[in-house]
Parts: sequence; structure tokens; C-alpha cells
Amino acid sequence: MKAPEDLNLSSEQGDALIERLEHDACTPEDRQILVQVLRLYFWLIFALQESKLSLKRLRIIIFGKPKNKKRRKRVSDPDGNSETSGAGGDVEGSDGHPGEPAGATTAEPSGAGETDGESGEGDKGPGHGRLGAETYVGAERVECRHEDLAPGDRCPLCGHGTLYQLPPSRPIRIDGHAVLSAIRYELERLRCSACGEVFKAKAPAEAGASKYNARARAAIVMNRYFLGVPFYRLEAYQALVGVPVPDATQWDQVEHVADCAYLVFEYLVYLAAQGHLIYQDDTPVRILSLIKENLQWQQAQEHTPETSASSERTGMQSTALVVKVGEHTICLYFSGRDHAGENLQTLLEQRQAGLDKPIVMSDALSRNEADEAMLIRCHCLYHGRRQFSGIEETFPEACDVVIQALKDVFDHEEAAQKAHMSDAERLAHHQTYSEPILKTLETWMEKQFKEREVEPNSSLGKALTYMLSHWQTLTQFLRVPGAPLDNNTAERALKLIIRQRKNSLFYHNDFSAYVGSLLTSLIATCIQAGVNAMDYFVALQDHRSAVFANPAEWLPWTFQATLASR
Repeated sequence: MKAPEDLNLSSEQGDALIERLEHDACTPEDRQILVQVLRLYFWLIFALQESKLSLKRLRIIIFGKPKNKKRRKRVSDPDGNSETSGAGGDVEGSDGHPGEPAGATTAEPSGAGETDGESGEGDKGPGHGRLGAETYVGAERVECRHEDLAPGDRCPLCGHGTLYQLPPSRPIRIDGHAVLSAIRYELERLRCSACGEVFKAKAPAEAGASKYNARARAAIVMNRYFLGVPFYRLEAYQALVGVPVPDATQWDQVEHVADCAYLVFEYLVYLAAQGHLIYQDDTPVRILSLIKENLQWQQAQEHTPETSASSERTGMQSTALVVKVGEHTICLYFSGRDHAGENLQTLLEQRQAGLDKPIVMSDALSRNEADEAMLIRCHCLYHGRRQFSGIEETFPEACDVVIQALKDVFDHEEAAQKAHMSDAERLAHHQTYSEPILKTLETWMEKQFKEREVEPNSSLGKALTYMLSHWQTLTQFLRVPGAPLDNNTAERALKLIIRQRKNSLFYHNDFSAYVGSLLTSLIATCIQAGVNAMDYFVALQDHRSAVFANPAEWLPWTFQATLASR
């Protein structure tokens, strides 16, 4: 809405106008003034609405979005017992029986009165939690035999029965260590008093030849690129616990792991290029060497003001590409000057000829665009919803129409996921239930502009324009089997990079950014494959020559079978 012309009216002129209005003696000039006053009134309402929205956006930027407090649900188990969901807890050993209240204890039928935390018969000691013992897949296993009895022995209590084997009780004990621990081997040395020859004891085989073993290097990698702890902070912590590891030494060990793993990363990139579904997003990143280049370009322009503005790109992004390849999911990260669209284009250039076009999900930013003829573009429907949730307080009625319609669509998607529908079944499901809702919504949004119910330049008008201008790509799931509704998968994948940025702030140069992207990609892909990333990095180091010979055998979902076959 354009601002009306200035209205200069003194208080005396205003009083005179009011008096003429009261006596129905308005002149043509008075009518023109009243028209201007009404236009100014509507413009002020519009300006106040927009200013409120701007203040709200500023408040969210500074203080964050307020969290909705939800009541914790009570979940019933198959036996009819209920418990409050959302409470975490470690176990004091458990078999994971549902419905057992925390802290419940059951006496042994034998009357021995001994409770060790858990037994195969369901007795649980104090501190029983929700995590069963089988969830501790990385725990060291220690078998404990009964001190006096064995299967087949006569019962020492009644003297009549025979003891037989039960499933073992499995209490869990959690120990604590530094991220890196050290063992000091003191090798005895003997010197001959006559010839001076020195004889030194040999270190045990498990000591190895290197000061830092494969698991120590893997721990540094996980600490830096999964937890996001910067090298200098780990250096301070290790010094605190008496095992100092300088930050420069940590980088050397990380570089060693990357040297063993980079061929696997490149092979994952090739596999991802053949994928059928790609989620795409990016986030800002800081690389000191590129920031230095920006400053140099800026200084060069200041010394030569007559030259035109530099065409060099100054931005830096970390791109996340989450790719579905058959039944596997590959997470790739790339950090540098290239934006998400350019990284996607580089990936697609490795795609084999003859394959169907991949489905690519992203938000509607132009920097996500690649060669659109090579792909089927989908835009995130949740981003469209977000356009209205931010202005709901100012335009409650109109926003409620859109938000409720999209809620129904997402409910239908949830139903399709719970039913484990195939892509074809899911497409038919949305065409039956979601398409009528969205057609009605599209007609309603177009009507708002045709009947001038909304100001095109207002926040509501811009939100409606966003939806209508991207309607085809926002609703691809109504036409393309397997097309997703939202880009939440890529946004969740970016949390690893954002965590690193918030903790470690920056990379030193392009190479360290490449190493970080490489190792973070492997960690994220291990998470998707459900494998232990620590064990994976250890395997890559221990079998470096085999990894170089055939990277396909050392992918996160194949390395365990490869190890078992050796």
C-alpha cells in the first residue's frame, strides 16, 4: 500500500471542518480532505501491522522463538499400565519389560532375598530405567559364574530339586574416563658393568608402535566433528586430567584419519550422484583464509575507487546433501565459496546416463538452483506454512485457513507413513485426500487477490504470493511418486555443521574445511546406517591398504561384513 499524500491541517481548520460537518455544510474541498483522512487512516493501520511484525521478527532473532509448553503424555503398555513419556533415564540393568515402574523390586521366588538389579525372571533392582541392557551394544562384557553352584547341582536350600540354567542377570555399571587416556610402560633396562651394553625389556604387543593408536585418533575425530568440541578446549581438558594432548597434535591425528578415509568419501560422492532422492540445504560457514581474501579484495577496491565493484564472490556456505540410494542414506557436506546449487550441479555431473531424473527437495531460495532440466524440483511445504505462522497474530483469520489446510495434509502424510505405504500407494492416498484440500486452498488464495481482500505488498500478501508462485513445486507429491513434503531431513543434517560452527567458530583454510566436511560426512552416514562410527574409523585406519584397493568394501554399511570375511 502506497503512503497517501501529506495532509497539512491546522487545529483551527480542523475545528472549523468539524463544525461544518455537524451542520451538514460541507464544501467540495471538505470532501477531498475527508477522503485524504480516510486513506491516511487505512495506511496507518497497514503500517502499524507491518511494524508489529517487524518488531516480532526482531524479537525472535534476538531472543529466539518461544517454546510451546506441552503436557507430557501418558503412554499405556499392552498390560494396561501407564507411564509418563518424555522422562529420560539410565539403567541399573534391565531386560526392557514394559510397564514396570521405576524403582520397583521383586523378591526372588526362592526367598534368597538377593537383588542384583535384574534377572531373567523380571526382578528389577533400585534404579531400573527405560534403557534395556541390550541397548548398551558398546559395553564390555564380563561373564560371572556362580562361586559355588553349577547347572545340574542339587538345590542347597531344599535338597530335592536340580538347578537348571536361566537367562543371565545383566546389571550395567557405567565407568568414566577422559576422552584420551594414556598408559605409561616402564621398560626395565640393564647395563653390563664390563662392556656397557644396555638390555631393555620388550613392550607388550598391545602397546603397538605408534604413540597414538587408531582408537585414540577416532576419539579425537568424534570429539571434534560430532560433539563440536574445538581442539583448544580438548587440549585444556586433557591437561586438566593429566594426559596433555596439544591442539596441533590433535590436528595431525585428524589428518591421519582423513588420509585413510578420503577415498571412501569420494566413492560415496559417486554413489550419491546415482541416488533417486536428494535433500538439499546450506548454512553459513567461516573459513579464515577466505575471510582474508575478502579483506584483500576490499582493500584493493579502496585504493582504486575508480574501478567497478569486484565481481568476486565473498560468501561462504556449508552445503548438506542427504541422498537416498536404494535402501541406504548418504550424507554429504561441502564447505567453501560454492552455494548449494553449485554443489548439487557438481554432484549431478557424475550421474550415469540413462537414469531417471532425481527428485530434489529444497527451499525456494535461488541459490539452491542447479540445471533444473536434470532433476525434478520439489519445494518444502513446511517453509510455505512458516510464511503464515510468523504473521498469525496479525492476520489470524486468513492464516488459520492456510495453516489448518496444511495441517490436514501433513496428517495424511503421517497416516501414509504409519501404514508403510509404497510410493505408488502414498501417491494415490494424497491424490484422494490431500489434493481436494489443496485445490480448495489454491482457489481461496487466488480469490483473496481477485476480490482485493488482501494488500499485495503486506506481509499476508507476500506470504500468499510465495505459495501461489511456487505452487507447482510445493505440491509435487500430488504428481510424483516418492516426492517428499518437506526438507526437514536436510535441516536436521545441518545441525552437525551448525553445532561445529557454534563451538569451534571457523576453519583455518580450504583444506581444513575439506577435512571437516569429509569426516563429518562419514559420521553422519554412519548414523544413518546405524553403525558405530568409532569402530568404523578404527577399521579404516587398521586396513588402509585394503581401503585404497577397494573402497566399496569399506562403506559404513559394508565394512562389518568385510571384517567378518577376513
